[in-house]
Amino acid sequence: MVIVDTSAWIEFFRRDGNLKVKLAVKALLDEYEATLCGPVEMEFLGGAFPHERPKIQAWFDIIPYLPNDQKIWRKAAETYAGLRIKGVTIPWNDILIANLSIEHGHRIYAVDRHFEVMADHLPLRIYEPGYNGGFSPEE
Repeated sequence: MVIVDTSAWIEFFRRDGNLKVKLAVKALLDEYEATLCGPVEMEFLGGAFPHERPKIQAWFDIIPYLPNDQKIWRKAAETYAGLRIKGVTIPWNDILIANLSIEHGHRIYAVDRHFEVMADHLPLRIYEPGYNGGFSPEE
């Protein structure tokens, strides 16, 4: 499974969004590999126009949802503090998404550079789409 980050959803739903990202998200959906988590849903729906929310929620209602609990929040706080000690400042929401990805053993697909930076310090697995945005299974 692959957590689709807010940055990729923005491109997917944007009329003039990046075609490579649109194809990659579509392939993940077609292969039933896309998954959603609370921080992504909150971030994306919170920024969507009111008239767009029903369409987005309809998509999100059929995608597997990753649960989270206090343990994830505490681990994210530890990660946030550990990265700051190393001089790496990442938005807390991205750190929470990264910890959910690690905890559940999923890769993450993001257009946001923060995840590449975190992958240098954490056991975070970044999803790279295949040819023409096609699904790329794990090796």
